[in-house]
Amino acid sequence: MGSLTRRAFLKVMGAGGAAATLGVLEPRAATAATAGARVVVVGGGFGGATCANFLRRYAPAMDVTLVETSEKLVTCPFSNTVIGGINSIEYITHGYETLRDTRGCNIVHDTVIEINPVDKSVRLQGGNSLSYDRVVVSPGIGFDWSRIEGYDQSVSKIFPHAWMGGPQVLLLRQQLEAMVDGGVVIVSPPPRPYRAPPAPFERASLIANYLKKYKRNSKVLIVDPNEEFPKQRLFEQGWAKLYRGMIERVNSSGGHVERVDAAARTLYTQSGAAIQGDVINLIPAQQAGEIAHLADLVDESGWCPVKPTSFESTRHDDVHVIGDACIAGDMPKSAFAANSQAKACAAAIIASLNGESPPDPTFPTAFYSLIGPKYGVSEASVCRVIDGRITEISAGMSPEKATNQVRFNEAKYAAGWYKAIMAEMLAK
Repeated sequence: MGSLTRRAFLKVMGAGGAAATLGVLEPRAATAATAGARVVVVGGGFGGATCANFLRRYAPAMDVTLVETSEKLVTCPFSNTVIGGINSIEYITHGYETLRDTRGCNIVHDTVIEINPVDKSVRLQGGNSLSYDRVVVSPGIGFDWSRIEGYDQSVSKIFPHAWMGGPQVLLLRQQLEAMVDGGVVIVSPPPRPYRAPPAPFERASLIANYLKKYKRNSKVLIVDPNEEFPKQRLFEQGWAKLYRGMIERVNSSGGHVERVDAAARTLYTQSGAAIQGDVINLIPAQQAGEIAHLADLVDESGWCPVKPTSFESTRHDDVHVIGDACIAGDMPKSAFAANSQAKACAAAIIASLNGESPPDPTFPTAFYSLIGPKYGVSEASVCRVIDGRITEISAGMSPEKATNQVRFNEAKYAAGWYKAIMAEMLAK
């Protein structure tokens, strides 16, 4: 893994309380400028909530308001364990009370409908407006429904994407439970880039784990428009060991879905194939969340260009974009990446308000994937800003040749990482 020892990195990531604190940039002591500053954070996911937490940690007198539509956060990480029947929805459901009570953040449950960079205000659907000195936008992803003919939000109630937590996750789980033995479950990832690149393959794995227990004559078909996928050899090795003959994958043009027929439960691909499934998990193409588009923060790619050390938008001053919505060089779109970006952004805002240059951040990231409840694999990387771009400087993944104990340990590390990052994110 180059300068980073994979075993040591993963041990820290899964060991507990400090899981996501690598790369934290402690700015110099807060000044009167930060004490009087107002920062509004839009979006309470892994980027937004972490940034709000660390802004108050760095500058306890700063006025930090987190605006999030939902009163409860239902996480995408570990949602596949809910779909696969391993955990309940309560396991991935969290409140914002400790972020308010312990850290002192103002929590507003409303929807942002406008960000005005001229008068520095955030307008809410409920009618109120919030003034800011800096605003941090962490809107996550939105869907580009236009990329697949016949697929829209209404059809997603038949072919659930389950890519944003909550009701869609439960819907997909219910469809699996209702499916007759001998059925075919289709998992169809979108074209890259998209949130959590290994997650569709973890989902296929944990669905296969459920089928192996309860519907042994059923199969999982992955319909993938991409040629390759992350940790492919590790996944395929795990599938051969745990689910021989149960998971099949078609890729490239054969996996590029162009049209759907919901009534016939059929996907039509670029190669001309018609693929039917009893349960169809169709994940749409992705772009930055809606408010990023409304606030003129996106470029022609559909994502948000930012300055790499501060995550300040290149389109509007004093507006920062973090998490899945931003263009972050070699960093993946993931919860861990959003967490790392949030800390760097918070430190940069404090430094700027203090009249200083932003610190030089280091961005650790890691992906854990469960192929089975006791079988985990992982990949990790570290990025730095080099020549104005966030660049990967070291990376590695689980060894292909590993004992059952190693795979079991990595599954435990995954659970440890999740517990630790949630505690850090929400100031628990």
